[in-house]
Amino acid sequence: MSSIVFSAWEYEVSYLELIAAVTSLIGVWLGTTGKRITWPWWAISSALYMVFFYQAELFASAGLQIVFIIAAFWGWRDWAPTGALPGFLDKRHRLQWAGATLVAVSLLTPVLSRLGAAATWSDAFLLIGSLVAQILMVYEKVESWSLWLIVDAAGTIEYAYYGYWFTALLYGVFTGIALVGWKRWYDINSN
Repeated sequence: MSSIVFSAWEYEVSYLELIAAVTSLIGVWLGTTGKRITWPWWAISSALYMVFFYQAELFASAGLQIVFIIAAFWGWRDWAPTGALPGFLDKRHRLQWAGATLVAVSLLTPVLSRLGAAATWSDAFLLIGSLVAQILMVYEKVESWSLWLIVDAAGTIEYAYYGYWFTALLYGVFTGIALVGWKRWYDINSN
């Protein structure tokens, strides 16, 4: 799967990266609709991206894919067959999730540094922020999309910085999709 499909601006896109990106894009878009079928797509794309990120020595991003696979089974099990019924976190829980995210990022950053990871604080944020966003998505919380917006924008920057242009472009698209998801889930909750 490491064979090159195409090159663009001196960046070589492998079959692995291309298939991971396409399946991920499908899964994330389905998530905005609140359809339960989003979860198998997340599991497949996460398995593929786990291999890709491990090969790139982005260990936190690789490890995060395991969490996404577990969350995919969890979401598939817990969402109603008709899909998500979004709701909002109360103010206390919003503050607790934000505080826990900041503490976890500050604890994980030095661990990644000791492991010799290609990225430390940014990869720690991508891992923890994605974990929290995914949990909130499984619990069908509108705030998951606002956090995905921030995480995806940060992922766009990190992957571009390390020269993974195709994945950076994908995360740029995810940033736009997060806006769509946020609006859709907000509107569903407001009706």
